[in-house]
Amino acid sequence: MLQGLALIFLGGMALGRLSSRLRLPPLLGMLLAGILLGPHVLGLLDERILLLSSDLRRIALLIILTRAGLNLRLEDLRRVGRPALLMCFLPACFELVGMVLLAPKLLGVRPLEAALLGSVVAAVSPAVIVPKMLRLIEDGWGGARRIPQMIMAGASVDDVFVIILFTSLTGLAAGESLAFSDLARIPVSILLGIAAGLLCGSLLAVLYHRVPIRDTAKVVLLLSLSFLLAALEDRLSGRVGFSSLLAVMAAGVALQMRQGETAARLSARYAKLWVAAEPLLFVLVGATVNIRCALDFGPAAVLLLFLVLLFQMLGVWVCLLGTALDRRERLFCMVAYCPKATVQAAIGPIPLSMGLACGNLVLTVAVLSILITAPLGAFAIDLLYQRLLQQQTGGGDT
Repeated sequence: MLQGLALIFLGGMALGRLSSRLRLPPLLGMLLAGILLGPHVLGLLDERILLLSSDLRRIALLIILTRAGLNLRLEDLRRVGRPALLMCFLPACFELVGMVLLAPKLLGVRPLEAALLGSVVAAVSPAVIVPKMLRLIEDGWGGARRIPQMIMAGASVDDVFVIILFTSLTGLAAGESLAFSDLARIPVSILLGIAAGLLCGSLLAVLYHRVPIRDTAKVVLLLSLSFLLAALEDRLSGRVGFSSLLAVMAAGVALQMRQGETAARLSARYAKLWVAAEPLLFVLVGATVNIRCALDFGPAAVLLLFLVLLFQMLGVWVCLLGTALDRRERLFCMVAYCPKATVQAAIGPIPLSMGLACGNLVLTVAVLSILITAPLGAFAIDLLYQRLLQQQTGGGDT
């Protein structure tokens, strides 16, 4: 297992650096490292690591979302307002509708199977988007109109909406009925996650204020809290909707509101944690990719992915109607919402494990969505942000 971890870090960092030298997103090299090291190519990763892969990826995701919360000011979200709320679900709905309309014609699947496929593909990747938006916030790009904050918040809530929708559709595909309680879990999950996170973050702020603790210990406490919130979500699964991803992000927001200087210092230390968490996340995502399986469905699946991305971009454009954003800024938002990775890697294999007839197809399209949109989306963000956004920190409303 130790050898496997060493290969993950060394291979991910080496190919990530090579991608940077070639002016490509580092995550592309990390994904490639995972594909090469994974069980479908060289098979160099220990089986125990693969069994723990979902938990390790989850830890990396918790780290980056906590850092996002520490950098996300509530006042920024208030100023963004309606567009941020709509981006939590509307682009995913547009993409799902596109999948239902196009997948039966291109892949020959039933509408329910197309909807299930859409619920897997529709989620954007906070693991790709959040680090990019954090860098834009730090450098002041799009800051006047809170564009990075809007994208970051929408991408985080979008995953909760899509995952619960996916759970409901897998039940339908397996022959179960769709209960109203399944749909009610979406707002309950969001509200409980935010409430729990704000409460925990506020309690931590009081503790940090009253008890002298070194910043390193504060990071350990905050990290442990995020693990406990994730464990709570697992315990409540199937009974009450609860989003640990939103909870850890809200905890960071609460801490930032009450102790801004402390939050800034902790964010800098979380940035150092991300140096190790990033290759861990993307190499393990790459290890789930079965290239042979991905090639079986050929051009039709690739064409489908690009077409439904257009539906998603249309959904983002609708969210931004009536705002002060100009055409360049709206185009950037549409492009920035394209990357997909972590959710697809997490839930893509589930229909196949359930024995559903469309399981292999769902997994294949999920894999292709990672291979295509994660590197291309990250590359497009890096290429376009200086051309489409303004670098300023002054006021301005959407």
